[in-house]
Amino acid sequence: MSKELTHSQRVARDLVTLIRDTLKDLPMACTEFIRAIEPTTAPLTRLGYARDLRLFFSFLSAEISEFGGFSRENWTYDQLDRISSTHIEIYMDYLSLYINENETKYSNKELGKMRKLSTLRSFFKYLFKTHRVSANVSVLVDMPKRHEKPILRLEIDEMARLLDLVESGDALTERQKTWHEYTKNRDLCMLTLFLGTGIRVSECVGIDIDDIDFENNSFLVTRKGGNQVILYFPDEVADIMRSYMAWRREQQTLPGHENALFLSMQKRRITTRAVENMVKKYALQAAPLKKRMSPHKLRSTFGTNLYQETGDIYLVADVLGHSDVNTTRRHYADMSDERRRMAAKSVTLRSDPAPKDDPE
Repeated sequence: MSKELTHSQRVARDLVTLIRDTLKDLPMACTEFIRAIEPTTAPLTRLGYARDLRLFFSFLSAEISEFGGFSRENWTYDQLDRISSTHIEIYMDYLSLYINENETKYSNKELGKMRKLSTLRSFFKYLFKTHRVSANVSVLVDMPKRHEKPILRLEIDEMARLLDLVESGDALTERQKTWHEYTKNRDLCMLTLFLGTGIRVSECVGIDIDDIDFENNSFLVTRKGGNQVILYFPDEVADIMRSYMAWRREQQTLPGHENALFLSMQKRRITTRAVENMVKKYALQAAPLKKRMSPHKLRSTFGTNLYQETGDIYLVADVLGHSDVNTTRRHYADMSDERRRMAAKSVTLRSDPAPKDDPE
């Protein structure tokens, strides 16, 4: 009997199926490119590349007359060699607003355009390196300038208010309160895990019951690239997890979901979308001014707090699973906000008035 696949293995298998379906109508060169990067990339990364390439070739066929109506068979290497930097520049402008085949409008801002151009750069780099085209025209197109946005994270009082709200159910709607008694242990456990360890939402939903080790306050997670690592959680998180685990072991599940740590209302492994909706539901009440709160912002909260406590950027990068410490520095350890607060406290508009003499 073959060994049952883990959650991460099932997700990877499903992603491979999606990649193959996406490539069916694309030039053969796209399939060769995706196959070439398979050893060094995760399935989710390759799916993103495949979808970006599908959009690019759809644009060429629909918007550039010399490539009008091209099918998979038309895209020979000679045809690919006719794609110019001007075509890519037009494509970048097209991404600002376009309509797909279902008449749905889409728009890409800086980050979306940067990712799609990065895909084309990788694709054309591969074509040029393997002598399939005569030049790498993608490098002639400038990468869009990225404007940094302030890091969105919870303050200490907001974290406490968030967790208190989960426990009490106060401020929830009557409809939300109907299932709050069932979900509050699960929600509290997930939120403390985000805030106490900085894991990604995909890592959270993939945790199995067997991955938890209370003797060492640790658990096994599968990172984005597929590597498995052991992370540790503080005693405060351990207490909440033990309470949740006692409740979880009494729950019935659908076949195939028996070992999932976190369950949905449908008795199956919870999805990332459900976790995102859960975080947003509570955060809107605990921190109403921070409307874009998400599991990733809770990860930012943990990363920033850890850096403030330790000052060790490499420790933060290791715990968060970043291969490049610059990613950590840019997204989770930016102290400019703290410096701006210090600046505000350092400026005095009027000197304090001299104390009055005590009349007595």
